[in-house]
Amino acid sequence: MKKWQGFLALLAVIGAMAGFCYLVLYGVDETGVGSAAKTKLGLDLAGGVSITYEVVGDEPPSKADLDDTVFKLRKRIDQYSTEANVYPEGSNRISIEIPGVTDANAILKDLGTPGALYFIRALDAEGNLNYTYMIDENGAQVYSEDGKARFMLTRPIDQIVADGSAVLSGTDVVSSEARSHNNEYNQVEYVVSLQFSDEGSQKFADATGEAAMRSGLAGTIAIYYDNELISVPNVQERINGGSAQISGMRDINEANNLAQNIRIGGLKLELQELRSNVVGAQLGTDAIRTSLMAGLIGLILVILLMITVYRVPGFASSIALVLYCMMVILCINIFEMTMTLPGIAGIILSVGMAVDANVIIFARIKEELRDGMTVQSAIKSGFSKALSAIIDGNITTLIAAFVLMAMGSGTIKGFAYTLAVGIVLSMFTALFVTRLLVNAFYAIGITSPVLYGGSKAKAQPKESKIINFLGKRKAFFGISVAVIVVGIVTMIVFSAKTGDALNYSLEFKGGTATTVSFDTAMSREDIEAQVIPELEHITGDANVQWQTVNDTNEVIFKTRVLNVDERQQLLNMMNSKFGVGEEKITEETIGSTISGEMKKESLMAVGIATICMLIYIWFRFSDIRFGASAVCALVHDVLVVITFYALVRYSVSSTFIACMLTIVGYSINATIVIFDRVRENLHEMKKKDTLQDMVNRSVNQTLSRSIFTSLTTVIMVVMLYILGVSSIREFALPLIIGIVCGTYSSVCITGALWYVLREKFPPAPEED
Repeated sequence: MKKWQGFLALLAVIGAMAGFCYLVLYGVDETGVGSAAKTKLGLDLAGGVSITYEVVGDEPPSKADLDDTVFKLRKRIDQYSTEANVYPEGSNRISIEIPGVTDANAILKDLGTPGALYFIRALDAEGNLNYTYMIDENGAQVYSEDGKARFMLTRPIDQIVADGSAVLSGTDVVSSEARSHNNEYNQVEYVVSLQFSDEGSQKFADATGEAAMRSGLAGTIAIYYDNELISVPNVQERINGGSAQISGMRDINEANNLAQNIRIGGLKLELQELRSNVVGAQLGTDAIRTSLMAGLIGLILVILLMITVYRVPGFASSIALVLYCMMVILCINIFEMTMTLPGIAGIILSVGMAVDANVIIFARIKEELRDGMTVQSAIKSGFSKALSAIIDGNITTLIAAFVLMAMGSGTIKGFAYTLAVGIVLSMFTALFVTRLLVNAFYAIGITSPVLYGGSKAKAQPKESKIINFLGKRKAFFGISVAVIVVGIVTMIVFSAKTGDALNYSLEFKGGTATTVSFDTAMSREDIEAQVIPELEHITGDANVQWQTVNDTNEVIFKTRVLNVDERQQLLNMMNSKFGVGEEKITEETIGSTISGEMKKESLMAVGIATICMLIYIWFRFSDIRFGASAVCALVHDVLVVITFYALVRYSVSSTFIACMLTIVGYSINATIVIFDRVRENLHEMKKKDTLQDMVNRSVNQTLSRSIFTSLTTVIMVVMLYILGVSSIREFALPLIIGIVCGTYSSVCITGALWYVLREKFPPAPEED
């Protein structure tokens, strides 16, 4: 790169930063789309709409039917946000919380009433029509806005159901999806594709076979939902095979609406709206403010550290890191991702990986300068040699993110989306922006080797003393096993004493929702400063969620299940400190927001992600021992952090899932860097070298990277712990433990484990 090209490159980067800064502040259009102010926040950070439904009927439903309805509703509201909550309240109610929206009526109109859905034959047993065309007061036929005829029932729905004219109910529908395809005239046709259960398939085949033999209105089957006939399609022939299509949709929106109505009507229980409110953030306003402040301070400290340690390359990477942060904010907003506390975890991990990529590169540059290369050659060689480690580490984590994105739900999806965006952008900034800047600084005349990590002396220093990590492997293995055993024993003891191995929070076990109607509206600051500490003292748990109800003095406090004594303490506290009488306090038992299905989905997603990472590492390193060692280290780190949760009895909440996923991503990335160096040194081994010496040398060569990357990531999380509210501190401290543990395992465990496997199961001659 020539001098003028260097100046041009610097101007281009400065211009890009100014452009991204403008977009972050003002967005990509006049409405502010893409700006930081338009970030969609989850229930934990911003609140949203809360809707409570009640089961129609006098008898409480069975738990199985209630759980099935909750699960289907959860799938239904995924269109609004993957961070939405659906959970049972009491024995016959279901609550839905959707973040980032403030119009409860619009949601209710779009969502519809989860009521009865029936497929009705046109004729009853005596040949009378069950429905007919709608006629207005003048005797004229009524049509909808799109010109379609409207229909009405000729008698009450309960009579139609009772005499068997309702041939199928919503529970017979397995799936309902809107689709489009080209018909025989090559015109786009919008349809709703239905799939029935085995029993429903037979009933539908019989009903359509009967209708196909008739003409006119008698040859139709009507779909009844929410007190009206939403579709009356003609039947051309008997439909076998358990699937069907409803055609004649005007556009994809109409097809989507019909498909959604059929899905929501296919619930096992009929529900009616009980109440709807606009509610505030669960973690309070301080959670956002302190998180932003912590992130900013952490970023500044990381930048200062990078510049101090790596000088010119550190300054270049700091510029790239700022650009990276702005690009992440812009992408999150443009793609309308919902930002929650787990999402913040994904960003923290990706920031750590962005720093890590630069550290790997700069460490390589220092090595090349130590070996006598010129600055320009060292820069080129450093980026080239670091490439495989960066790509392997990021792709491995990206594979996990894509699996979690596809199979996970709720918290897991939010984490996966932000992590995936962060990884892609971190690779771009490290491999292109940082490289461009380092070369530009050299081109404009900043050429001293000292400024790039070299030594002032002509004779380069010898490689530092090798620490014999493998020689202490038995001690390291023993320490790890001992810690994990302590965790297992602790969980067994608590499981025997309390029934729960870990301190599961209300997201996992359900809890108590206490609605308090204060005499005067309390500010959010007063609630956070005065009420929440009292509740945390009563429950002994920092996992207290609370929400204000707009246009009222009501505040909803969600805690773990309260026993009789704790309930009385709460009533006494509210009366003595805030003058709220017992008559203004209502309590309701609420179910877990993380359902059994979500737990299964999460475990399956994490399991498949782990297998995919193992396969990728096996493929890239041509040695399954690398993959097996990496997965063992990953499991080790997770078990150590679970031991921490068990010992200190921290709440296992939705942030626990995010914490575990962050540790998994961090662990696998740290391990890949060391294995990349082992692979390189393995190919360059001389006859006098032993395998143990080679592995020790590889671990030592990457030691500064392991420590420095952990330090920069920990700085970000420590700021969250110092400045965050109590619930955020409960998230930050285990994350710190996990990062430290990940560094320990990558340095002390993984290389030694690979060595043991290689010695116990030596490769065949052709593998060498």
